Amino acid sequence: MSDKTILVTGGTGKTGRRVLRLLEERGVTARAASRTGAVRFDWADRTTWEPALQGATGVYLVAPDLGSLEAARDIAAFTRQAAEAGVRRAVLLSVPGNGGLDQEHVLAAERALGDAGLEWTVLRLRWFFQNFSEDFLLDPVLSDEVRLPAGDGQDAFIDAQDIAEVAVAALTEDGHTGQHYELTGPRLMSFADTVEEIAKATGRTIRYVPVDPQTYADEQRAQGVPEEWIHMLTSAYEPLRSGNLASFTNDVERVLGRPARDFSHYARDIASQGTWTV
Repeated sequence: MSDKTILVTGGTGKTGRRVLRLLEERGVTARAASRTGAVRFDWADRTTWEPALQGATGVYLVAPDLGSLEAARDIAAFTRQAAEAGVRRAVLLSVPGNGGLDQEHVLAAERALGDAGLEWTVLRLRWFFQNFSEDFLLDPVLSDEVRLPAGDGQDAFIDAQDIAEVAVAALTEDGHTGQHYELTGPRLMSFADTVEEIAKATGRTIRYVPVDPQTYADEQRAQGVPEEWIHMLTSAYEPLRSGNLASFTNDVERVLGRPARDFSHYARDIASQGTWTV
């Protein structure tokens, strides 16, 4: 049994809950923290930080609004408090340098872990497979028409399970301190490619329809999506549409000793579970 206790922020999220499960499978004490969970943690309420940190030796950090000055300041304050509470190791989810966020603030957030004296690892991520099955792209897939302002841009989409396995390795094993891992899937894909894979796996006819950003924003607005979300989503597609994410690495294999999972395997698994059945 491990003497580690890992605080997992974003414990109900796509990667957080997978990190929790993997830690528990390793016999590591894991503590899920969220705004509404048993262990309450809210980046905007610093009074929740100290109770959540009690007894923790490691932290998995998922911060909203990464790329903002406020997030950078919060991460700096939290990591200092974590170090004072006895935390030794931290893993931060981040974004690639060409990911479209304010890099000055992203880099400040990343540097904060080392400045606090923690053994740090930064995971820079791409678009998740699970956005199509657990998040905002599920409804478009079920509607048979995925309309996005992504053009024919490509990204190396990645499985949240691979991210979680790398995070757990960094939290529980030696050799990952001071590393920036650029986590990607094994190949470049456009949204047209991903939708084609899902259609093939489900036997359904599903179309990807590229639209311009203004059309996308107008359509989201007509569906009652809040303006804040419209701005965030529209901005998120820009790096992909412009080709800034058209690269991939072997960092998953470097850490795990196996290639990153391919989108086609994910699509077949999710289709077999009935998630995309209409």
